[in-house]
Amino acid sequence: MLSVGDKLPAFTLSVQQGTSALPGGETVDLTTHAPGKWKILFFWPKDFTFICPTEIIGYNDLASDFADRDAVLVGGSTDSDFVHFAWRKSDPRLAACDFPWVADNKHELTRALGILDKDAGVALRATFIVDPENVIQHITVNGLNVGRNPVETLRILDALQTDELCPCNWQGGEQTLHPIAA
Repeated sequence: MLSVGDKLPAFTLSVQQGTSALPGGETVDLTTHAPGKWKILFFWPKDFTFICPTEIIGYNDLASDFADRDAVLVGGSTDSDFVHFAWRKSDPRLAACDFPWVADNKHELTRALGILDKDAGVALRATFIVDPENVIQHITVNGLNVGRNPVETLRILDALQTDELCPCNWQGGEQTLHPIAA
């Protein structure tokens, strides 16, 4: 698995966004997407499942908060762009999620990141916070049966952007730590 401090690998993947037209071969390279912005890259195991939409909608509910912090959301799974499109079309809450969904149906990126569940052959519930230089600054990975907390991702992004020492349970606006030199 890649770790904090590693560069996000360059892959060009099919991407699906919106529901106005069938996927038309659009692609995205995550290392050149949204230059100068932080990236919140999160994966879910499969489309048309139960926990996954709660996470996707949860991230979308905070999209403006992430944007206020110069961060963009990018979601993805090992499903194809056509499956992403069909799922979005089937659920108005997902259709309203206005950020790109990468389709890693060849498992290239999930393997490179180290988040492909070897038994199920799907992405683990992984979240990467990537800085504007495409360096991974935070990773969380959950098993297939436990959803994430997008508010916690936002809290960690806030802490990372302070470039200060942030204590346990630190919240934006609170004091950071300033050790006294001996």
